[in-house]
Amino acid sequence: MKSKATLRNLRIAPRKVRLVADLIRGKKANEAATILRLCTRSAAEPLRKMLRSALASAAYNSQMLATNEENFIVSQIQVAEGAKLKRYRPRARGRAYPIQKKTSHITLILDEIVPSAEGKTRSQKSAKKGYEETQKEQQAEAEAVRTGQGKPKFRPAKEMKLAKRETGVKRFFRRKAV
Repeated sequence: MKSKATLRNLRIAPRKVRLVADLIRGKKANEAATILRLCTRSAAEPLRKMLRSALASAAYNSQMLATNEENFIVSQIQVAEGAKLKRYRPRARGRAYPIQKKTSHITLILDEIVPSAEGKTRSQKSAKKGYEETQKEQQAEAEAVRTGQGKPKFRPAKEMKLAKRETGVKRFFRRKAV
């Protein structure tokens, strides 16, 4: 079962919110809550509240008050631009420069992980199956190379040339014309 929470007109720039949103995308709900609690960015607190709201919504919708946080995963989190507040900054000689105060719209979707009878989730089973298949393929390829029937499917590693290091202080601003 999916649970959705939205937050609109958050007065933090979307670029800054996306940095925090990328930390929790694809994580379990309890891991995401821990990450957001320990994150020092200003966008972490509104996202943590939104995650708690989505979990409460999931518990209410499933008619179970004791819904376990470990059964949910942050399947999607989208950060979109909201309205821009236009303001002016006073400058010298009576001028004014325009500035934009950006806002964000955030959508968070939690998806429930359904454990199977063996105790493993569907995603764990498919991952294990894929891992076993690749192991078999690698062993078959190695055997073919040993017997001389096949060529290895990789190229030898190229030698990396080291970049020249500048001596002294690192220059972060250079004049175009000297």
